Amino acid sequence: MFLRNCWYVVAWDHEIPADGLFNRTVLGEPLLLFRRADGRIVALEDRCCHRLAPLSKGRKEGDCVRCGYHGLKFNAEGACVEVPGLESVPPKARVRSYPVALRHKWVFVWMGDPARADTALLPDNFSCDHPDWRNIPGYLHYDTPQLLICDNLLDFSHLSYVHEKTLGNSTAIAQVRPEIEKVPRGLRVSRKVRNVPPPAYWARARDFGGGHVDRWFIYDFLLPGTLLMHSGGRPTGDAEGDMRRAVELHSCQTLTPETETSTHYFFQQSHRAALGGEWLTQMIHDGLLVAFEEDRAMITAQARNIERGPEAPMLPLAMDAALVQFRRLLAQAVEAEQA
Repeated sequence: MFLRNCWYVVAWDHEIPADGLFNRTVLGEPLLLFRRADGRIVALEDRCCHRLAPLSKGRKEGDCVRCGYHGLKFNAEGACVEVPGLESVPPKARVRSYPVALRHKWVFVWMGDPARADTALLPDNFSCDHPDWRNIPGYLHYDTPQLLICDNLLDFSHLSYVHEKTLGNSTAIAQVRPEIEKVPRGLRVSRKVRNVPPPAYWARARDFGGGHVDRWFIYDFLLPGTLLMHSGGRPTGDAEGDMRRAVELHSCQTLTPETETSTHYFFQQSHRAALGGEWLTQMIHDGLLVAFEEDRAMITAQARNIERGPEAPMLPLAMDAALVQFRRLLAQAVEAEQA
């Protein structure tokens, strides 16, 4: 039961070749992506209407793609324009095309009614390519349902335990109750943690003199599964709003269901460009990969347990408030879409 009338990230811009074919499955639907001569990205159903062979097994010809099985040729709108051996093309010979949007290096596809595709609904992933911020784009594949990963991102108390030696570094994170408020198409979650040790990699960016820091995590979590987060910390004792000795980060993460049981995870963690150069960008990215592998190991183990006993109930606790609200919001959106 997927939400369809919304934008899903299907790729980073750099993944789509200038002169080739790229394929990825979204919501159980196989998609083919390629670029026109002018660089614009096309998304078609990756399934020839003739014998259902993947068009991604064919080849790009100008602004068209030719099926590698029997040679049918389709234009960028999905209409078949040539059938070898036939003088005319049957009117029904076409494949579905999808609206595409490119914003700040994320390639989005609209999986629902094309007439309802609205670029005003695109998330503001500004730091993915803003000159004041530096990052390395990342991608992970999960063999778990999207919602389990959403749950993980909506409850940062797990940082104290899953990421005890990486992103967390203090049990105080789990002890702080976050503030939750509604925003258009999602939730805003704010968690401020006072007087805790800084994560290890911060020490290479700022000299905290061996002291503690006040940390913050403030993020919007938006349908269908996108996190946009301001985070960071300043030495304990510095006034709130004083950023002279602070570490400022901005993260863009989004979850796109591949199938009901697998997920594409696109992410980046940006730092202020003035904070450091390529060495810092690489260090933050490498550290994030270590932490996200910790997440993936835990969530995958959780998913396997759920598969073994799907009837086993989960015990709701106070820390689940944001994820419960988001699941309710998503269910209501899906219900309204199907009404």
